Amino acid sequence: MKLSYHGQSVVQIKTETHTILIDPFITGHERCDLDVDEVNPDVILLTHGHNDHVGDTIPIAKRTNALVVAPNELAQYLESRGLQTHPLHIGGAHTFDFGTVKLTQAFHGSMFYDEEGNGIYSGMPAGILFKAEGKTIYHAGDTGLFSDMKMIGEMNDIDVAFLPIGDNFTMGPEDALIAAKWIDASYVVPVHYNTFPLIEQDGKAFAANVTPGKGIALEPGESFEY
Repeated sequence: MKLSYHGQSVVQIKTETHTILIDPFITGHERCDLDVDEVNPDVILLTHGHNDHVGDTIPIAKRTNALVVAPNELAQYLESRGLQTHPLHIGGAHTFDFGTVKLTQAFHGSMFYDEEGNGIYSGMPAGILFKAEGKTIYHAGDTGLFSDMKMIGEMNDIDVAFLPIGDNFTMGPEDALIAAKWIDASYVVPVHYNTFPLIEQDGKAFAANVTPGKGIALEPGESFEY
């Protein structure tokens, strides 16, 4: 399994058979190294409806016919825009041919603004547990620290956790270090930082403060295999 980071909360997972893209915020995101016209995911996973997470889902999915898996209300909206979707709700899991997706809770907001500036209610925000090829990946989405992260860690043998560290809108580095301890993943990768001035953080410093050997700070476009 190959995992790559592309700025903000954009994560790409490549298994032997599928390419999964999480929260594809590309257009208007200067740190992202991806090209909207060149990415070819089989599946897009969304954590919530904010535009810096839904990003380019609509044009990408229309071009590639990718399946979009998202929280229920967001999935319903995207289906109305002509996309192939699968809705989930927090605590619910579904096994697909590419792996199993389960939504966890996340403490945040969720509203998508369309081209006319209309706010579209997008349901509850979520984190994502993705299981494939014997690995478990946890993408926490946008969230503050919450004690049930202990339970998520206890119930799942997590290989890689992607945790937000930007502060202001999500956990900051100090809270994310607590989350990393509770989740107890084999590796922790910081996300959702340095995209805007309000969320500027030192990803390498955070990674260095995670349990020795477990923190990995990736620059956009960098990847590792696990």
